[in-house]
Amino acid sequence: MSQSQTTVKLVDCQTVSGTTYDAVIVGAGVAGAIAAKQLSEQGKKVLILEAGTGKSLTLEGFQSHVDTFYRAVTKNANAPYPKNPNALSPTDGAYYYFEEQGPLPLSGSYTRVLGGTTMHWEGKTLRMLPEDFELRSKYGQGLDWPISYEELMPYYRQAEYEIGVSGSVEGQKGLGIPFTEGYVFPMEELPPSYLDQKVREKIHGTTVDLDGEIIPLELSTFPQGRNSVPNPDYKYSNRGREFVPQGIPTQSTVEYGERCQGNANCVPICPVQAKYDALKTLKTIAFPENVHLLSQAVAYKVEVGQNGRVTAIHYKKYENKNSAEHTTEVVRGGDKTIFVLAAGAVENAKLMLGSDLSNLNPLMGCHLMDHPFLLAWGLMPEVTGTMRGPLVTSGIGTFRRGAFRHNQCVFSMDIHNDGWGWSGTGATDIVRDVVDQEEKYGSVLRQELISRISRQILLAFMCELPANPNNRVTIDPQYVDQLGNYRPVIHFDVPDYCKKTFAYCRELSKTIFARLGAEDYTHYDDTDPAYFEYEGEGYWFRGGNHFSGTHVMGTTPSNSVVDSNLRSWEHENLYMLGAGSMPSIGSANTTLSLAALTFKASEQMLKDLNT
Repeated sequence: MSQSQTTVKLVDCQTVSGTTYDAVIVGAGVAGAIAAKQLSEQGKKVLILEAGTGKSLTLEGFQSHVDTFYRAVTKNANAPYPKNPNALSPTDGAYYYFEEQGPLPLSGSYTRVLGGTTMHWEGKTLRMLPEDFELRSKYGQGLDWPISYEELMPYYRQAEYEIGVSGSVEGQKGLGIPFTEGYVFPMEELPPSYLDQKVREKIHGTTVDLDGEIIPLELSTFPQGRNSVPNPDYKYSNRGREFVPQGIPTQSTVEYGERCQGNANCVPICPVQAKYDALKTLKTIAFPENVHLLSQAVAYKVEVGQNGRVTAIHYKKYENKNSAEHTTEVVRGGDKTIFVLAAGAVENAKLMLGSDLSNLNPLMGCHLMDHPFLLAWGLMPEVTGTMRGPLVTSGIGTFRRGAFRHNQCVFSMDIHNDGWGWSGTGATDIVRDVVDQEEKYGSVLRQELISRISRQILLAFMCELPANPNNRVTIDPQYVDQLGNYRPVIHFDVPDYCKKTFAYCRELSKTIFARLGAEDYTHYDDTDPAYFEYEGEGYWFRGGNHFSGTHVMGTTPSNSVVDSNLRSWEHENLYMLGAGSMPSIGSANTTLSLAALTFKASEQMLKDLNT
C-alpha cells in the first residue's frame, strides 16, 4: 500500500480559504477521525482543524512521542507530548489551564494533540448496560438517554470493528450486557495477568452484601482496544468481514500494530502500537484525498448567520508552539456545509460559550461528568508479577448493576498490573523507606526492592457520577491562555450518592486484602486537593479522564443541547460529537460509546448533505 493511499492531506491556510468543504470538523480525536472517515468515504470533502501538531501521522512522528516519554522525568498521562502553551492540556498544570472553582477538583486530564485523548487512554472498551440509558426513569438519578441500548447496538459493533476490540463476549454477557446471537469481538480475549490469577484463586466463591443484595466477587477480563490475535470466528458474525489490525505506516508500507507485549505503561503510550489510537482511523481512510488536515489551528469562535445556521469557524494559526505569534483565520462553509465539534466535552463547551452567540442553549457546559476513582493499595504475601502485562486485564464487574442504585452509585473494580504508581506512592516511597528507615544497601537493598515492588497490588474502583447541572464548564475573560483564548473554568463536586459508594469500596478493599493475605498500605492524605470527609472518614479520588455531559442529548431543546443524532437544536447544521453528548456514563469507560454515537451521527450527517 503506497503512502498516497494511506495519508490524509496536510494543508495550509491558503488551501483552506480556497476550498469549499462539505464538512468542517474541529478536533482529530476518535470522534473527529471516525466522522471524517465516514463522510469522506461517501465522496464528501472534509476539513479537520487540529489544535496540536500533525507530526504524529508518520511512524517517525509516533516514535518521537515514545522517545519523549522515555526521557520524561514525570511520567504523567501527557508525558510523551511536549507542553504546548498554545493548546494546553490539563496535566500541563491545573493552574496553567483549568481554573478550578470546586468545591472539589475535576482532576483527570485530556490531550490536545493529533489523535486526541486516545493518545493516552487506558484502552478499556466496555459497552454500557441497558439500564444505564434509563438512569432517571429506573433509579431517580441523573438523566435518561433519548435512545435505548438496543438502538445503539449496531453502532457498538461498528465501533468495535474500528477500534479492534479484543475480549470475551460470553464473559460480558454474564455481566448483563446483551449481544446479538453468535456475535464475537474482532480479536481474542487478552489473557488475565499472573496477578489476576492469584487474586482469582483467593477470592473465588466470596460474596458480600450491598444494601441487602448478595453480590459475588467474581473476576472477568475487560474488553480492550489493543491487539491480541484476530478472532477467526469474527467474519461469521460480521457478514464475512475479517478483522486486520492496523498501525502507523512508514513512507512505503503499512506497519501493523504489534500484539500486546505487556509493557504495563498503556497510559500514556504503547511503544509497539498494540493499543488503538485515532491515528489508525485517519491512516485507514479509503479516499484520503477527500480529507484535508490543518494542524496548529486553534478554533476559538463559531459564527452563526441570521437563519441560525453556522456559517464559519474562526481559528488562530500558530507556527511555533512556544510563541504567541499567530494569524487570525476563518474557514467559511457553503450553502450545505455541516460543522462538527469533536474536540472533547470541555473544549466543545468552551468553544460554544466563547462564541458570543445570542441564542446559546442555557444548558451548554452543564452536566459535566467524569468517573471518580477510589484507590486502595497493598502488598501481596508473595511475588505476583507486578509490572508485567497490560495496565489492566481483569476486574470485578458484578457491582455494575443492582437495586442498590436507587441509593448509591454503581461501580467497576480494576486490578492494576502497574503497582502503586497511580496512588502517588509507588517505587519512590518504597526506596525511601528501605534506604532511609531500614538502612539497607547493596545486594540486600536490591532484593528488598524486587520483593516489595513485585508484590504491589492496586485496586481502582471506578464510580458512576450522575449528571448534575451544577457541575459545569464556564468561561471568564480573566482566565486566558497564551493565544488569548479562554481557559475552562470548572465547577465540580461529588454528591453523597457517590461518596456512599466510596465508603463501601474502601470497606470492600479491606475484605479483598484480607482474603488475599495482603498488607493494606492505603492512606488518604488530607492535603490532597481531592480530599474530602464522609461520615467521619477521609478519602480522596482520582479523575478517570472520562469528561462527559457538557452538551447532553435529549428529547427537547429545554432538556438538552443536541438531539438523538447529536445535532444542535438551535443550529441545524452543527453537530457536537463525543462524550459531551452522553446524558449518563454508567460504569463503563466512555470511548466505545462515544465512537458508537459518532457512527450513528455520521449517518444523519450524510442524510443532511444528500438532501
